[in-house]
Amino acid sequence: MRELERYYRVLELEPGASLDEVNQAYKDLAFVWHPDRMPQDNDRLKEKALLKLQQINEAREKLRSHKARLHVSSTRTSSQSVSKPTPSQTTTYRAAPHTQTTSRQASASPPPPSSPPSSSPSPSYSTQSTSPQPRKSPEPSYQPPKPHPDLSGKDYSGANLSNRDFSGRNMSYANLKGANLSDTFMHKVNLYGADLSEANLFRANLLLADLREANLQSANLIGADLSGADLRGADLRGARVMIGDRVQVKLIGALLNGAIMPDGSIHE
Repeated sequence: MRELERYYRVLELEPGASLDEVNQAYKDLAFVWHPDRMPQDNDRLKEKALLKLQQINEAREKLRSHKARLHVSSTRTSSQSVSKPTPSQTTTYRAAPHTQTTSRQASASPPPPSSPPSSSPSPSYSTQSTSPQPRKSPEPSYQPPKPHPDLSGKDYSGANLSNRDFSGRNMSYANLKGANLSDTFMHKVNLYGADLSEANLFRANLLLADLREANLQSANLIGADLSGADLRGADLRGARVMIGDRVQVKLIGALLNGAIMPDGSIHE
């Protein structure tokens, strides 16, 4: 519980904040601590901003996972119906002995010899009425949250995916040509070999993303955060990375060995 409280504090929230509040706080802090907002000549602040982004990314992921588990648990509890069966009712009826005696008086003759009395057993009737017992609904077994589906090789060409969250997803070899990925959250996403040519990645969060061998030709990378991303072997020819003479893409700690740069040169 203390660990969860720490994650809330990282996002500057009170413990127990809603998922919407968690997501909004993440967006606000990601904007405030974006390394591009730090002085370009201050490496210490840049490193601090990168560390802060990693912390808020981790906090949001942990809190979202926790709330997903809570949702599954509450759903299971509410769907479990426990009904007590009504006890069966048994009623027994007993018929009273029915005896009919007729005395006949003989005027002249003595009474005939008495025969041994025959005692007929009193009939006993037992009627059992049992009310139907309601069936107990089967108790659902606990199912952990389903993992996100594998998006490798998916065709999203030209799709509008703005503001979507693909953090940690596997999108290797996906076709994202011309897709709108502005303001998307793609922290630690796997985009190995993906086609992102002509895609709009304006202000996309690609922190620690795997972009090896990815095709980023003519992509709009203005405002994107590629800090710590692996771009080895990626093709960035014609990609938009500058406004005027200033680079507008965050590349702190990015791996660029063998990448084809926007001007066509190969990064050594």
